[in-house]
Amino acid sequence: MKMKWKFPGIFFSIPLFFVLAAGLVHAQGGPPRGDDPIGQSLFPPELVLQNQQALGLTNEQKEYVEGELHQTMSKFIDMQINLQIEMAKLQAVVGSAHVDEQQTLAQLEKVLSMEREIKRAQIGLLVRIKNKLTPEQQARLQEMRNRQPGR
Repeated sequence: MKMKWKFPGIFFSIPLFFVLAAGLVHAQGGPPRGDDPIGQSLFPPELVLQNQQALGLTNEQKEYVEGELHQTMSKFIDMQINLQIEMAKLQAVVGSAHVDEQQTLAQLEKVLSMEREIKRAQIGLLVRIKNKLTPEQQARLQEMRNRQPGR
């Protein structure tokens, strides 16, 4: 049964998205490090939206980023709920006194497949956002990110 969620607007959705995205990133090994060439080449939506004036985002760009973020966030909620359900099933399978290897591996495949789809949705969002930015805006974002502490 697929759950449908309705949200009262983008201002509620964006903070919730960041909470979910942070949980997903944490569950999948943490934020991009300096040795992550893919992570260094893409821009998180919060960085784009927090710096929209400094970047000179047009209304169309801002609305596009917010729309993509809202749409992807809705998918993430369903994916995260389903992932948690499948993880609970995996924990139940391995928690028994005698663990059925085939059943465990089959359930693990479900979990890994869901994690793959979550990562695919994350990267897809980041690519769409980057493609909506001009080369100048991308360069400014890269500079802003390089100035952040811990980089």
